Amino acid sequence: MTEDPLQIYNGEIVAGSLLIPESRHIARLLMANADEDTWHQAIVIDNVLQKRSPAAAKRQAKLIRNRLSLMTPALWEMIDQGSNDAATQAILAATIKHSHILGDFMDQVIRRYWQTFATHISTTDWNAFIETCIQKEPAIGTWTDTTMAKLKQVVFRILAESKYIDTTRSLKLLPVSIIPEVKKYLVKNSEEYVLRCMNITQ
Repeated sequence: MTEDPLQIYNGEIVAGSLLIPESRHIARLLMANADEDTWHQAIVIDNVLQKRSPAAAKRQAKLIRNRLSLMTPALWEMIDQGSNDAATQAILAATIKHSHILGDFMDQVIRRYWQTFATHISTTDWNAFIETCIQKEPAIGTWTDTTMAKLKQVVFRILAESKYIDTTRSLKLLPVSIIPEVKKYLVKNSEEYVLRCMNITQ
């Protein structure tokens, strides 16, 4: 199974949801073009991500770095210096590009809810969506029950953090407008897939 996150569904997303404060730290390191020694100092020694163990800090730093590295410095600056809403949507954009399992769920399932005027998403449709993912990428069928449960938990948490749903408990859909500077970035950088996945409630 290839590890290219842009071509297949991958399980790396289970390592964390949007991680907004942590992503601001990683964006700063990326903008500073930090070398590996500086990364180690910040993540492990200084524990800027405020994790309980060096292993947890390194795991989440790697996840965030893999997400943000798919985007350009203009998005990193938005994450570091933008408003909370702008930073949240910018991180969501990078997360969608890194994890098509999130993007496809938004584009294929949540979009359909809006088109049919439904008010809440359903865990049943999540399960059906995962079955279609397994058809595209059979290796997903080998993921453990724990990984699959965590995957669902993280995806729904991301939807709540980015205000596409009210809470992970209610699963009530909320209308979302893409913040102008985020939309401008996505259009300028030809991020058509990401923009389509985010623009599902219009």
